[in-house]
Amino acid sequence: MKAMNPWITYRTRFLVKAKQLNTSLTFADVLGRQHSGRKGDYLVESSDGVLRIAPRQIFEDIYVPLLSGQILEEPETPSIPSFPPHLARKSPQPYRTARPPNTSPSLRSL
Repeated sequence: MKAMNPWITYRTRFLVKAKQLNTSLTFADVLGRQHSGRKGDYLVESSDGVLRIAPRQIFEDIYVPLLSGQILEEPETPSIPSFPPHLARKSPQPYRTARPPNTSPSLRSL
């Protein structure tokens, strides 16, 4: 097998490392799933180390290469607004079974 291109870091919503394939590649992952790709497709490694193959057209449409020296910006964490007590949501209440229809108070059984 020919030597592959070096790993390049790409960004989308998540960071991944990827290599463009020089030749066809087929492999089985740890769960026994078969992955295969052709020359030009990308071998993609996610942050948790899982490998997969992405077709070239899809990969290049989604991912943008992260250039060396480019500063990574931390994704903004949305701030949780604080609402006044009368607008805050209530906690979920326990489930109660429906009561049978109430008969009128004047009709009591003896």
